[in-house]
Amino acid sequence: MAVSVTLPALGESVTEGTVTRWLKAEGERVEADEPLLEVSTDKVDTEIPAPAAGVLSAIKVAEDETVEVGAELALIDDGSGAPAAEAAPAAAEAPAAEPQPEPEPSPAPAAEAPAAAPAGGAEGTDVVLPALGESVTEGTVTRWLKEVGEEVQADEPLLEVSTDKVDTEIPAPTSGTLLEIVVGEDETAEVGAKLAVIGAAGAAPAAAPAPAAPAPAAAPEPAPAPAPAPAPAPAPAAAAPAPAPAPAAPAPAAPAPKPAAAAPAPAAGEGDGAYVTPLVRKLAAENGVDLSTVKGTGVGGRIRKQDVIAAAEAAKAAAPAPAAAPAAASKAPVIEASPLRGQTVKMPRMRKVIGDNMMKALHGQAQLTSVVEVDITKIMRMRNKAKDAFAQREGVKLSPMPFFVKAAVQALKAHPVVNARINEDEGTITYFDTENVGIAVDAEKGLMTPVIKDAGDLNIAGIARKTADLAGKVRANKITPDELSGATFTISNTGSRGALFDTVIVPPNQVGILGIGATVKRPVVINHPELGETIAVRDMTYLALSYDHRLVDGADAARYLTTVKQILEAAEFETEIGL
Repeated sequence: MAVSVTLPALGESVTEGTVTRWLKAEGERVEADEPLLEVSTDKVDTEIPAPAAGVLSAIKVAEDETVEVGAELALIDDGSGAPAAEAAPAAAEAPAAEPQPEPEPSPAPAAEAPAAAPAGGAEGTDVVLPALGESVTEGTVTRWLKEVGEEVQADEPLLEVSTDKVDTEIPAPTSGTLLEIVVGEDETAEVGAKLAVIGAAGAAPAAAPAPAAPAPAAAPEPAPAPAPAPAPAPAPAAAAPAPAPAPAAPAPAAPAPKPAAAAPAPAAGEGDGAYVTPLVRKLAAENGVDLSTVKGTGVGGRIRKQDVIAAAEAAKAAAPAPAAAPAAASKAPVIEASPLRGQTVKMPRMRKVIGDNMMKALHGQAQLTSVVEVDITKIMRMRNKAKDAFAQREGVKLSPMPFFVKAAVQALKAHPVVNARINEDEGTITYFDTENVGIAVDAEKGLMTPVIKDAGDLNIAGIARKTADLAGKVRANKITPDELSGATFTISNTGSRGALFDTVIVPPNQVGILGIGATVKRPVVINHPELGETIAVRDMTYLALSYDHRLVDGADAARYLTTVKQILEAAEFETEIGL
C-alpha cells in the first residue's frame, strides 16, 4: 500500500512551505520517523519524518518548490498495500473453505482467525508527532478530533497538540480507520513518538482484540451447517458465511469504541464545545481577554489564538480609544501662532547691527570648526552635590556654565594663539595677556554678548556671579556699551536650547569662539581602574571651536580643545565650590 507523505501544519499561521532538500532519493529504503526531507517556512526550517517504513516510490514536489499545508509531497510503498486489503477476505474465506472438505479441522481455522486479527491491527500506519520547530522536542495532546473506530481521510485534522511555541493540528497521514489511540489527552510525548494507528479503510481491526471471543461463536455457526450435500454448490456456501463474519465484526467494534468515546466526549463538550489550549489561555491572560465571551472559530467551536487576538484588538478599539486621546493631548506641547505671521516690519537696529557684524566676520575671516566630545559626569555630580549650599552662600545658582568658562580661560593661558587678534592694517598679531570672555545671551531684541573682563582671574563663584549679573542686565535692557565691548574670546551655550553642537561664527576682531552643546546621557566605553574597559551611562557633551584659519591652524584648535577637555574631565573644582 502506498502511504502518502504530506506537508504537516507547522503552526497556526503557516499556510505553505518550500522543500529545500530531499534527504532520500526515489527507490531508497526509509524507516518510520526517519528524516525524509527539509522544509522551510516563514517561521521555521524543519525536517519532515517518514510516516511509515518502506521504499520512497515517488517524489511529488521537487526542491525549491512551494506547496500549501496538506499537499502531497511523496509516496512510500510500505510493501503491504494490496495484500493488506485482501487479508481480511482471505481470512474470512479460510474458515469457509476448510470446513467443507473436513469438518474436524474447523477448530484449526478458528485458532488461525484470532492470529490474523492481531496481525491486521499491527499493519496499520503509525501517526507520529512531527517536528514542530528546531527547538521543540515534545508536545502535549490537548484534544483528539476523532474517536477509535471512526473513518478519517488523509490530511484531515486528527488531533490537536500544544507545545511551548505553538498550538497546532496534526493531520492524518493516510485515509482509513482510527484503530488505536496511543497517547491520551493531556499526555506529553516526544517528537517522533507514536500517537495513534490508522488501518485500511473499511477493515475494522479496532475490534481485533474483541473478535477473539466471538470467533468461536462464528465457528459453531458454520459447524451446525455442515451439510456436505450442498457442497457441489460452493458459491452459496461461500455467500452464507460471508454475511456471518460481516455482522460479527461490526458487533464487537461497537462496544469497543464506546468506552474510548466516553473520554473524548467531555473534552468535546468542555466550555460549550470550545476547548482552550494552554497557549491560548496564556495569551488571553496576557491580553486581559475573558474567554467566556470569545466565540471560537476552530474545529468544534474551539477558541484559537486568532480569536483571542481579535478579541483583544476589538477591546482596545472600543474602550482605550477615547482614553488615549486625552492622554495624547495632555502630553502634546502647546504651540501658539506668532503675531508676526503675515507681517512686513522694519528691521530693528539691533538686528541690523548683529547681521552686519556676522557678515563682516564671515567675509573677513577664513573660518573653520573643530569638535570634541567631553565626559562631564564628574562635573554634573559635583554640581548636584554643591548647588544648594552654593546658592545660599553666593546668592546665585550654580549652573554648568561657570565650569566651562573656567576651563576655557585656563586653556587660553596655555594656548594664546586662540586668544589673539589680527591687526590687518599693521600686519601684526596681538596675543592678549588677559582673558576677556564674551558670553552670548539670548535676549528678546536679539543675541547680545556681554563681556566678563579678566575672567582668567576669577574662580567658579566669581564667574557665576558675573555671568548672572550680565545676563540679567541684558534681559532687563540695562546693559551698557562698555559691558558689551572688549572681548578677546567668546563662549556660546548653544546647548541651552537643545542643540548637540553648532558651527558658531567667530565675532569680528577675534580668532576663536567656543560653542557648548547640550548635555546628553548615553552609553560610552570608559576605562575603569578595576574593571578595565566597560560600558557605562555618562553625561556627554560636544565642544565646537570655530576659529580664524588665517592665524589658528587645525592642530592649534585640536590642542586647545584637548586641554579644555582634560580640565573638564578631571573636574578639580571641589575647593572652588565649597566641597
